[in-house]
Amino acid sequence: MKVPKRLQPLVDDGLVDEVLYQLMSGKEAQVYVVRCGDQVRCAKVFKEAKKRSFKQAVEYQEGRKVRNTRRARAMSKKTRYGQKEQEDAWLNAEVDALYRLAEAGVRVPEPKGFVDGVLLMELIADADGKAAPRLDDVTLTPEEARDYHGRIIAEIVRMLSAGLIHGDLSEFNVLVDSNGPVIIDLPQAVNAAGNNNAERMLERDVDNMRRYFAKFAPDLLVTDYGKEIWALYESGDLHPESKLTGCFEHDTASADVEELMAVIDAAKEEERDRIERMLDDDED
Repeated sequence: MKVPKRLQPLVDDGLVDEVLYQLMSGKEAQVYVVRCGDQVRCAKVFKEAKKRSFKQAVEYQEGRKVRNTRRARAMSKKTRYGQKEQEDAWLNAEVDALYRLAEAGVRVPEPKGFVDGVLLMELIADADGKAAPRLDDVTLTPEEARDYHGRIIAEIVRMLSAGLIHGDLSEFNVLVDSNGPVIIDLPQAVNAAGNNNAERMLERDVDNMRRYFAKFAPDLLVTDYGKEIWALYESGDLHPESKLTGCFEHDTASADVEELMAVIDAAKEEERDRIERMLDDDED
C-alpha cells in the first residue's frame, strides 16, 4: 500500500521497510501492520490533538510527574508551549507504560521504539500469524471465560504491583492470541500512588471485565476482586503473585460526615495556600 505521510520518515530512516496494510483506525490513533527487516510489527500513529475525540481528562493526568519545572509551569498555565508539552507528555505515557509493564511481566505488546508520534511494537498474532482478534470478537465457553477472567485479574494485579492502572480496560482493548489475553491501549494509564481517582478507576477496570466475562459465565457476577485488590495495595501486601479470593467484607459502619467535611475543608484550604505560594513565586 502507499506509505502514509506520518510513516514516511520511518521508511526513509530504515526503521520500516514496508507498510503492509492498515489494521484499524480509532479515536486516538491509526494502526498499521509493517515489515521491519524480517519482522512483522505494528506501527501505531497517534493522531494530532485537534483530530482526536478522546479527552485528555484531568483525572487521568493527575499524578504524572514532569521532571522539568519550566515545562510543568507552562503546562499548568496552558500556554502554547505548555499545550505542546502536555501533548508530548500524553503521547509518551503509553510508551512509558508499555516498557514498564513489559518489564514487570504483564502481557502487553512489546514496544520497539517511539519516533515522531509513531509507536513501533510487537504484532499480537493468532495461530495463523494474522492480527489477533479483540476479546469482544471472540465467543467463549463458560470454562474459557472463567480462565480468561482469572488471567486478566492476574494481569491487573501485576500492573498495580508495578504502580499502574489501565484506566480504560474493557473487552475492546484486550486482544486474544494463541496463549490468551493481551492488554493494549494504555495512553490513559494511571499512576496509582499519585492519583486520587486510582481506586475508582481500578474498580471500574475490574468491574468492566467481570461484567463482560459474566455474559459467558454468570457465576462471576458474585466476585468482588476490585476492592480486595485495592485493600491489599493500600496495606502494602499486594505483590505480583498475590492469591485472591474474589471476596471482600464491606465496612457497614456509618460514615462520620462532620469529620469527612472537616478533612475536605482542610484540603481546600491547603490547596488555596499552595496556589497563593505559586503566584507569589511567579511574581518574584
